[in-house]
Amino acid sequence: MASLNDVRRSFLDFFVKNGHQEVASSPLVPRNDPTLMFTNAGMVQFKNVFTGLEELPYERAVTSQKCVRAGGKHNDLDNVGYTARHHTFFEMLGNFSFGDYFKERAIPLAWELVTKEFGLPKDKLLVTVYHDDDAAADLWKKVAGLPDERIIRIATSDNFWSMGPTGPCGPCSEIFFDHGPHIPGGPPGSPDEDGDRFIEIWNLVFMQFEQQADGSRLNLPSPSIDTGMGLERVGAVLQGKHDNYDTDLMRSLILASAEATGGDPDGQGKFHHRVIADHLRATSFLIADGVTPSNEGRGYVLRRIMRRAMRHAHMLGAQDPVMWRLVPALTRQMGDHFPELIRAKPLIEETLKLEEQRFQKTLDRGLRLLDDELAKLGEGQPLSGEAAFKLYDTYGFPLDLTQDALREKGRSVDLKGFESAMAEQKTKARAAWAGSGEAADESVWFDLKDQHGATEFLGYETEIAEGQILALLDAKGAQVASLKAGETGSVVLNQTPFYAEMGGQEADHGVLSTEGGKLKISGVAKKAGGVFAHLGEVASGEIRVGQAARLELDHERRGKIRSNHTATHFLHEALREQLGDHVAQKGSLVAADRFRFDFSHPKAMTTDDLTAVEQAVNAYIRQNDVVTTRVMTPDEAVAEGARALFGEKYGDEVRVVSVGRKAGGGIYSIELCGGVHVGRAGEIGAFKIVSEGATAAGVRRVEALSGAAALEHLEVQDRRLKAAAALLKAQPGQLVERLEALLEERKALQAEAADLKKKLALAGSGGGSAPEAEEIAGVKLATRLLSGVSGKELRSILDEQKAQLGSGVVALIAEEGGKPTVAVGVTQDLTAKISAVDLVRAAVAALGGKGGGGRPDAAQGGGEDAALAPEAFAAVKAKLAELAG
Repeated sequence: MASLNDVRRSFLDFFVKNGHQEVASSPLVPRNDPTLMFTNAGMVQFKNVFTGLEELPYERAVTSQKCVRAGGKHNDLDNVGYTARHHTFFEMLGNFSFGDYFKERAIPLAWELVTKEFGLPKDKLLVTVYHDDDAAADLWKKVAGLPDERIIRIATSDNFWSMGPTGPCGPCSEIFFDHGPHIPGGPPGSPDEDGDRFIEIWNLVFMQFEQQADGSRLNLPSPSIDTGMGLERVGAVLQGKHDNYDTDLMRSLILASAEATGGDPDGQGKFHHRVIADHLRATSFLIADGVTPSNEGRGYVLRRIMRRAMRHAHMLGAQDPVMWRLVPALTRQMGDHFPELIRAKPLIEETLKLEEQRFQKTLDRGLRLLDDELAKLGEGQPLSGEAAFKLYDTYGFPLDLTQDALREKGRSVDLKGFESAMAEQKTKARAAWAGSGEAADESVWFDLKDQHGATEFLGYETEIAEGQILALLDAKGAQVASLKAGETGSVVLNQTPFYAEMGGQEADHGVLSTEGGKLKISGVAKKAGGVFAHLGEVASGEIRVGQAARLELDHERRGKIRSNHTATHFLHEALREQLGDHVAQKGSLVAADRFRFDFSHPKAMTTDDLTAVEQAVNAYIRQNDVVTTRVMTPDEAVAEGARALFGEKYGDEVRVVSVGRKAGGGIYSIELCGGVHVGRAGEIGAFKIVSEGATAAGVRRVEALSGAAALEHLEVQDRRLKAAAALLKAQPGQLVERLEALLEERKALQAEAADLKKKLALAGSGGGSAPEAEEIAGVKLATRLLSGVSGKELRSILDEQKAQLGSGVVALIAEEGGKPTVAVGVTQDLTAKISAVDLVRAAVAALGGKGGGGRPDAAQGGGEDAALAPEAFAAVKAKLAELAG
């Protein structure tokens, strides 16, 4: 029996052998179709190729595309577990021709695959064609030899495919397998077509027209082929099964569920195991593709699927979280072809475990509330909308989960009552927000949140995506229908890869392009309720509300920000290890050209500290460890050693970023962080601290560079070092010794110059080295006017003159640059009655200055006019006569 893995491989190999390029599955979050919540068909990743917006280096492709139908108009969630062929997650096998071959090749390839490669009996196969597609019908007769009665013409849209109201479209041809008359049901197009006897296994779309707005259709210049074959469906046929859940892959997951819950896989809990098996695939692949549980958008759909499966596990009697324990069974089955499952396995397990732990805490209480409410109702009476909303708002029961529980009891929900309660809750929430102190003109963002929901952030997984323009605001904040070239404003989209400025990380920059215009995005702000405002100026043309937009951020800038952000985490841990556990983040800036980190520390870092931190960070960069992201509650994250970032607000769930392996085991850096990071530490390249200083009492700041900026800084420093060495005629390695020698030589020369300068000044004053003194009231007074002597050199001259005088007073006035400085010295034997301070103040006043001070034996002060030196000496004499008398 061929396994589903074998069927997938055979399909891909068959078309590769026939000249097709094997293309990996695109993510479940569409990057090129903002109208889709999830990728739901194989052609989604090629949409822009079919519309002519994108060219590929190949004309034929084959894929096995992972798909989810659990939200929006493509929603099979309610049927999962109760039917043989409904899934939230499925694989779509498909072959594509982009203007290369058409029907004449597609039909022979299809027939050869199903009858020769897969070996299905021809008499069990029949096909449908669009009612007027004679070319397809003739080809089926010629290639397959099918009689008219097994080529069924369908006149409805079931056999005519279109991309939308306008654009590429064309007729379809479906291949059906007949399970035999023992199963009820009729062929397609018959009154009994909804039975299970005839199962569609493959749909071939012949894309040959372009639908016009007026209803007319034009022939496409290059008709194309788009096919889709459900792996689970064709696998069931090839394995002789009538139920997709009996195939080897699904059966293995059902058995894993039964083992984990201790139940019978085929007993009364059969449908519970089927739900768990299906939802395990959907949730695991969604998490692997970057979706995390939340109360908005895709995250909300993921949470609905997770909690639906968890309720079924609870109904099987599971007391502990079950879903996360089934992930290894899934990776064993599908990890070889989808390696993203293996890469994301820890994240998938952690997310499932966390969600189930949280849900179990409220599940019993919620179900008791449901039972209490049902006990109050009459036979067949629906559950009140108010009660259903309480289950949603208080216990986290999505509406469809409540409906699923009621379905088993033959009940329904008053949907109008639920919607009324929801609207009332939104009104109360808005009133509470309006009173929170936000600016009144910011209320527009709350209106947009109510109208469109929060913006989906895709930037963890991609840097290019498409979004739909939901609203435009001009420079004054008023909503407008369009923005034209030269105008500035804000754009709101349903989804974006652009990071909004948060947590110290700067916003992304880039370009938004529509069919008619281009806007340069220079900033992104996260507004009320998670609405992202993309700020920028229209560079050309015009952008309008409702348009699809291509979003591409500045890749080089994002790369630098990623590098700097991860380096910040390394820096934080290195500082803590070097300086002590008291180190805590007090702020940060993560920009493209640099980053800074503020932290608590009472004193300046030493050179040894800075060197040790740099060496530690660079060592972990070279380690090149994978940067991992997990989802936890804040308390669980902190319990594991994660460090919360300064100023960050955390909800019920947080992203935990880990990187680095300690020599003795364990994670080096683990922090709560919503920013973007490199994939591996080695992508940072290099790390260099450029400054360290104080920003406030007990708070220090390190500024640093990473990557190319760090290397450029080092190169500049190296050039300067070499230039300095050249000036000093030394090798760079001898520069320190050469500088030390020069400084010693300079010190000696300065001392010699000062001595000569002093001698020259004394000699130029007319008195030689010995002071000439006159007697004032019995006290010798020596006065000198010195030129070219600075005030700081006066002290040593004053001491020498006092020593040579023996007993008395010395008054010196030095003039340099037009400003006089006066110094007065009194020998120790006279300080009891004569103070140098009094004498110097008298001189300073005569020089036009103020103050002056020192000790009784030596004082100094400054004046304004050196020409008043004679008056200053006269003032000293007068004051000395007063004090000595």
